[in-house]
Amino acid sequence: MNGHEEEQTPFEIGVVVPKRNAKEESEASDCVEVLVDEFRNVGLIVERVQGIADEFIKLAAPMESLGRAAARLQLKKRTHIGIDLQFEWDEAEAFVRQPDGSLFSWCERFHCYQHIIYGIVNNSQSVVRLKFEGKEFHWEVGESLVRKLEEEHFVKQVFPLHDEIKRKKLLKSWALHWWDFTNQPIDEIYSYFGTKIAIYFAFLGMYTRWILFPAAFAITLQLFDFGWQISYSTGVDPGCRLLGTEWSSLQSSMELLRIWGTDKRKEKEVYQRNEWFGCFMRFRNDAIFISSIICLQLPFELAYAHLYEVIGSDVMKFGLTAIYLFAIQHFTQIGGKISVKLIKSENNETTEKKSDSLVYKVFGLYFMQSYIGIFYHALLHRNFLTLRQVLIQRLLVSQIFENLLENTLPYLKYSYRKYRVRNKKKREKGSSAGKIQFTSRVEKEYLKPSYSASIGEELEDGLFDDFLELALQFGMIMMFACAFPLSFAFTALNNITEIRTDALKLLTMFKRPVPCAARTIGAWLNIFQFLIVMSICTNCALLVWLYDQEGKWSIEPGLAAILVMEHLLLLIKFGFSRLVPEEPAWVRASRVKNATEAQDVCSKQLLKTISCAKIVFGKVKEED
Repeated sequence: MNGHEEEQTPFEIGVVVPKRNAKEESEASDCVEVLVDEFRNVGLIVERVQGIADEFIKLAAPMESLGRAAARLQLKKRTHIGIDLQFEWDEAEAFVRQPDGSLFSWCERFHCYQHIIYGIVNNSQSVVRLKFEGKEFHWEVGESLVRKLEEEHFVKQVFPLHDEIKRKKLLKSWALHWWDFTNQPIDEIYSYFGTKIAIYFAFLGMYTRWILFPAAFAITLQLFDFGWQISYSTGVDPGCRLLGTEWSSLQSSMELLRIWGTDKRKEKEVYQRNEWFGCFMRFRNDAIFISSIICLQLPFELAYAHLYEVIGSDVMKFGLTAIYLFAIQHFTQIGGKISVKLIKSENNETTEKKSDSLVYKVFGLYFMQSYIGIFYHALLHRNFLTLRQVLIQRLLVSQIFENLLENTLPYLKYSYRKYRVRNKKKREKGSSAGKIQFTSRVEKEYLKPSYSASIGEELEDGLFDDFLELALQFGMIMMFACAFPLSFAFTALNNITEIRTDALKLLTMFKRPVPCAARTIGAWLNIFQFLIVMSICTNCALLVWLYDQEGKWSIEPGLAAILVMEHLLLLIKFGFSRLVPEEPAWVRASRVKNATEAQDVCSKQLLKTISCAKIVFGKVKEED
């Protein structure tokens, strides 16, 4: 490996260890030296950076080291003949490269880094003693070095580093590029952040483009008076009223089968018991959560809606809404943490299913607190003027509040951490210490907060909050579109801004997120489908009461017409869901073509191999 290759290899992983005491620099710091030497022995490029409070080890991997790690991990990659095969470093040219020209995606590279870093084990025949400033660690035979040092709290964190060249390029072409509104470099986002974040921004861009037409139509309705007058009634319809031992670590099926042996009947019982126990735990958790929402959250939401109705001052209403939104943030975080603990007892096979279960539960909390007050005004009071005011305040206050919160909190956390480090260093040096400056980029990245969900880091990444914001926004503008069509315009403007602010947040305010693989948006797809069905029902109900209050229709023909329209819209919705294929025809044709070409190539290669073998065998036979 030459120096030019080292310069072109970016540092992508940072390891944080305690800073060496200046008074003891003459003593052997075996722990850090052994760690650095082991990193170099496995083929990593190492650079040590002294920070203000800690020492940072920056790691980069040449392509050969990543390739051999990918081969040991048995990663499957797409080949030029269109099929996925297990990666082999000696046959690297046969595999398709990424859109940015690299052989591995960021997700694949991160897994290779993890395999290399945590795969460093003690291969000697005896225990290795590691020392650092009077502390001694015993590195057992066959034990992972980095995992051992993490358990001893010597290695504080292993985190991804931003690639400064790619980061600046994305800042220019994405976060700070406002002219194209919804256009985004999805391939570059995928290459830098991974599949899951790329899917989120692709969905956000598509969603924003689709609401541009209803936004333009709503603005036209607002600017031009078509003579549609609505008489708002404040009358109340009295007939309308809103209505043991935890098994935390369930053994896997294979472990249970080893316990029970090979008896087919017992094997079947093990699978059935495992399956039914998981169903029971999910049912129990759902029942607990739904009961908590009805008994605890519903009275709180109705009390807020009633106070909003009886308060006369608009200023006090805005203040009440702000206080309410601030209070429910803490309430929902508590509900989210309880959900995480409940889900740990469920028999979910994968982390993705655990995440989906958590999404459904927490969305139930947010659905109740976001819409129950609006339903209160729409169904109980039928006060369309108040309903419109509530929608305006909810959209404006919630969106402004959420944007301020999600963009200022990371900066405040980062500033507070820098303040703590400076303050600690000043106390060590005394009052004579001048202003302490952070000069190393890796230390600044370490002090930035991680991109994680507000309800807990165990099961979800930071995309949970972003998807939740979109889902609640979508429900509000769709379910009450008849009452306030201009909400589409506010939402379009907000989402155009959201694309750039979310990009800026990921590139500058947070550590580089750990890449996650994903095929779809997961449970959020079902939530959006549910909100579409709800919006058809609620808008039809609003039209029934609207025309009935105007006195133009009697309830019988009006209700019949709305029911016909509702059934027609539901038929169209489910018809599109059924008729539109999940896989487009051109994708399916391309896949079949690639598979056919791959089969032809493999067949020709096999025939060529057989022919060559036959010729060689014939020559050997003639010589004999």
